[in-house]
Amino acid sequence: MSTTRREVLATSGALGAGIAFAGSIPEVFAGTARAVGRPGGDGYGPLVPDPDGLLDLPRGFRYRVLSREGDPLRSGEGRVPSNPDGMAAFAARDRRGRRCDSVWLVRNHENRMDARVPVPAVEGLTYDPAAEGGCTLLELDRHHTVRRERVGIAGTSTNCAGGPTPWGTWLTCEETEYRAGEEGYTKDHGFIFEVGFRHGHRTVPEPLTAMGRFQHEAVAIDPGRGVVYETEDAFEHPFGLFYRFLPERPRGGFGSLRAGGTLEAMRVPGVPDLSAVREPGRSFAGVEWVPVPDPLARETPVRHQDFGPRGITHAQKLEGCYWGGRCVYFVSSFARSADGSAADHYGQVWRYDPERARLTLVVVFGPDTDIDLPGEEPDNICLAPSGGLMVCEDGGGAQHVFGLTRRGVVYPVARNRQNTGTPEEPAWGEFAGATFSPDGRTMYVNCYEPGTTFAVTGPWRH
Repeated sequence: MSTTRREVLATSGALGAGIAFAGSIPEVFAGTARAVGRPGGDGYGPLVPDPDGLLDLPRGFRYRVLSREGDPLRSGEGRVPSNPDGMAAFAARDRRGRRCDSVWLVRNHENRMDARVPVPAVEGLTYDPAAEGGCTLLELDRHHTVRRERVGIAGTSTNCAGGPTPWGTWLTCEETEYRAGEEGYTKDHGFIFEVGFRHGHRTVPEPLTAMGRFQHEAVAIDPGRGVVYETEDAFEHPFGLFYRFLPERPRGGFGSLRAGGTLEAMRVPGVPDLSAVREPGRSFAGVEWVPVPDPLARETPVRHQDFGPRGITHAQKLEGCYWGGRCVYFVSSFARSADGSAADHYGQVWRYDPERARLTLVVVFGPDTDIDLPGEEPDNICLAPSGGLMVCEDGGGAQHVFGLTRRGVVYPVARNRQNTGTPEEPAWGEFAGATFSPDGRTMYVNCYEPGTTFAVTGPWRH
């Protein structure tokens, strides 16, 4: 779609009107802490142009810029790195474990080689001195003033998403699989690392190798069983797999994942490619988990390995992943037959129920006929205090955060106004890492380019 048409939609207040989807929207929120519907209207009204040209929000909302690419880190370790991506917010605690009135933000930086601003290499926190990705940490007070800002881990690569642990740390994922000696790297990449930020959680910059070496995207942990689910966003056919990791110490707390475990990949009998499933509500019983022959991919990438004569189940663009109630949900951002997928779609949300070994296609995003309408390619997702979902759009043209209510209504929440192109050919960076403060009163979100982290406050419904 041309920029003009997107702007017309936004100006007319019809932004989101072209989004189509099918399926059981409430199912996406079933069993979660915010699953019960709240009273009130759908959305917060049209977006109001920001006179400062940074972030358009509905009337009554406001933002604060917490951190900008290239500015000095408050720790003095260097500059704020480029490409902020996945992020999570945690309640701060004192040395006795008591909750404080501040919040920790853990922020990934999806830097490859030759980043505009690399993550500074800090002694004791750097895995591969040649790599430029990693995480930074921000501690905010209750007024959203940044108290501290420092490096959480450095020397990693292409830190895209990840996920929080039940014990209050962050698992950061490398969305790459370069080996030592390739592209200038001095160590193998494609791992998960655990990032700590509270007292007693000192980050060890060594990979959790048993969890596999592949193009990781996101993780979600079953808090009851300790099973870790992992998505793979592979760029080329054959596409990525959906994994589970069975830890040796499933409820061991900080550092417990270093004890190792077993990595398995999902096989849906009769379904070699999830993109071929088109009907929301379609369910598959008897899902199998097959041990990964070589989790470290010493010779062959995991998705290319031999899983036996019955093969394994692939999917293009496996992205967001979260735990809700007794199930894990994961997103396929899109699939294109021209890339090698079995069929085209504009975004899927899947649910896996481990008790029943059943996989269900819950929601299909996107217009039926026009891929250029708003709403294609859902990427990062998070639960909102109203009981709905926040979706970071990763498509062409203008970039938005959309809300999705339990009743299936899509509405605009934010639009990036930072033009990285020209007046004649504008371009906008995607949103990433949307997450809410523990009290649900603030949404934190990143603009990927130029790297900017915002705190958004206003009349959020609870």
